[in-house]
Amino acid sequence: MEENEFIRLIERSIEENWDYPALTNYQKDSFKYSEVAVKIQWLHCIYEKLGIKKGDKVALIGRNLNTWGIVYLGTITYGATIVPILPDFNSNDIHHILNHSESKLLFSTDILFNKIDDTKVKTLLGVFSLTHLNILSDSKSKLSKAVEYADKYILENKLEKTDIKYSRKVSNDDMAVLSYTSGSSGFSKGVMLPYRSLALNVTYGIKYLEFDKGDRVVSFLPLAHVFGCTFEFLLEFCRGVEVVFVTRIPSPQMIMKAFKEVKPKLVLTVPLIIEKLYKRKILPVLNSTKVKMMLKVPFLEQQVYKKINEELIASFGGNFTQVIIGGAALSSEVEAFLKKIKFPFTVGYGMTECGPLISYANHNTHKKFSCGYAIDNIEIKILSESPSEIPGEVLVKGDNVMLGYYKNDDENKKVFTKDGWMRTGDMGVVDSDGYLFLRGRTKNMILGASGQNIYPEEIEAQLNNMPYILETVVTDDSNSKLVALAYPDYETLDRKGINSKEEIEKLFEKNRQLINKTLPAYMQLTKIQLYPEEFKKTPKKNIKRYLYTDMFK
Repeated sequence: MEENEFIRLIERSIEENWDYPALTNYQKDSFKYSEVAVKIQWLHCIYEKLGIKKGDKVALIGRNLNTWGIVYLGTITYGATIVPILPDFNSNDIHHILNHSESKLLFSTDILFNKIDDTKVKTLLGVFSLTHLNILSDSKSKLSKAVEYADKYILENKLEKTDIKYSRKVSNDDMAVLSYTSGSSGFSKGVMLPYRSLALNVTYGIKYLEFDKGDRVVSFLPLAHVFGCTFEFLLEFCRGVEVVFVTRIPSPQMIMKAFKEVKPKLVLTVPLIIEKLYKRKILPVLNSTKVKMMLKVPFLEQQVYKKINEELIASFGGNFTQVIIGGAALSSEVEAFLKKIKFPFTVGYGMTECGPLISYANHNTHKKFSCGYAIDNIEIKILSESPSEIPGEVLVKGDNVMLGYYKNDDENKKVFTKDGWMRTGDMGVVDSDGYLFLRGRTKNMILGASGQNIYPEEIEAQLNNMPYILETVVTDDSNSKLVALAYPDYETLDRKGINSKEEIEKLFEKNRQLINKTLPAYMQLTKIQLYPEEFKKTPKKNIKRYLYTDMFK
């Protein structure tokens, strides 16, 4: 990999796609690649005037916007480190991240700026609006002069595509991104991602994912999280694709509407959206009397599945090459059904610490229930006496792996082995063809009464597809018995006229008896308890398990 490979990818794309649309707010304004280049130059002028140096931190908080993408690109091509902050963080978390990262500048949407007291962050020179790129706070009276200088420079110097040459002082091993995770364990750590991690992920996507110049994608996953940022934004920008940002909090209805209008070439999504679509739209059709009868006749069965597949493809815009599902485990029932109807999807595996991709296989070669195989230049190792049969912790090594956790030597010693492997915290096996099959998180594993390893995610996947249940958390009580918290599917219950707590509890008890017939004795549930509200989740839509696992102890 050549020096500054990621910055070179950005340069080449801007030059080659100069007149094409680049970053568009859904149903609103748009920037061409040439216009993005002018904005990047404007930011570089401001950074230079403010004395921002290589490695200085520039923080960024807001919903998905074309200006979010511009600030991100402008920062990393300058050689500064971008610090994306999830907009769902509370004020205390935001102040902590800004202080911990020692950020020099902050770009914030006008609404989110109301959550921030910039006087609590001593290193900040000021705050820019992400909404309009104007000044929101100039605490040290330096920003206004820098903007005046940048405005004048842009006015007097017309930018040509042959002028696009960004920082030559940045190496592949320098930190490009400082990403603060919000995980299911409740602990936020600053992940230091080098430029080589971004380069490896993007070049892999360019090599294996089909795009043509002028194609479009929908960006709705949180940009502050690396999954959405890398594969709904950076890859596409480096490939000459137009990125259409869903600028508001994306509801499933809004996302599907955007898919139908934009007709994206590639669809990225999380299991929650696919599973809701299956439960709310597909299952009612499959359970209708007429369709049940048709499914008993082989020829008609194929016609039913073909029709469902066509309608599902159309709901995602009908123009995509495949749907890539990641960020969490996909229900085995849903995955098996999608395979049966030949829906073009695949399931990948990654984590923030790898920027994010670890394993992937195209939908044509993807094995059911797997997460694909190790991507180029990455090694996967299973800590097990029999890696293809007995689950062990998944270890990874390669150019995409993080530099470490920022200012956190204790965690770095825990996560890296002495010979350079990174512990993922996930359990899995790898078959003879190299395909990875995950079993659960090491920290979520429950030790059975006789020493058996129990992965609650496996039980939850079955429970979540049972009648009248939307989502669950399986844990153990003070007597080491397995219990489940279940959030009811109130929409279905209301439609059926089931309203009382007693009726719901009877239905849950019936579900408990049914699932126990499918489980070995050591994995059987002693209780399913109704939980009245949706579980709190991370931005990746993983349940924050730590909030619930001690409720029965």
